[in-house]
Amino acid sequence: MSIVKRNGEYFPTLPGLFNDVFSRDLWNWGLSNNSNTNTSIPAVNIRETNDAFEVEMAAPGMTKDDFRIELDNNMLLISSEKQNESEEKEGANYTRREFSYQSFQRTFQLPKEVVDADKIAARYENGLLHLVIPKKEEAKQRPPKMIRIS
Repeated sequence: MSIVKRNGEYFPTLPGLFNDVFSRDLWNWGLSNNSNTNTSIPAVNIRETNDAFEVEMAAPGMTKDDFRIELDNNMLLISSEKQNESEEKEGANYTRREFSYQSFQRTFQLPKEVVDADKIAARYENGLLHLVIPKKEEAKQRPPKMIRIS
């Protein structure tokens, strides 16, 4: 998978520095996975092996039906939308009624001509979404081959 660096990743730009100072919580500077709407974007681990790309996304409290995974050309889209509604009634009047909406979307660009799209597998267990994106046979790195001199 390609990793794209942002400008100012190592040396923040002046506008970025001001945004960080004035928009972050005073005591919580480690929230790099928070969006501008103060919702959490699930953290992702990506590992490349000789045979596949392995993606792990931390998304506790969800079910497998909450996810939508699409592959469009070489763009992998992982998204989720979850809506919760709870209410406590006391007779005909509501004592308390709460709504909760949660959504996220992550997009990853896969290397062209490398991924075997028909064999992508996904599973969700113990709060982790696991994806295995196999490589095509011709894209796998082969071990060194000894060539005999005749």
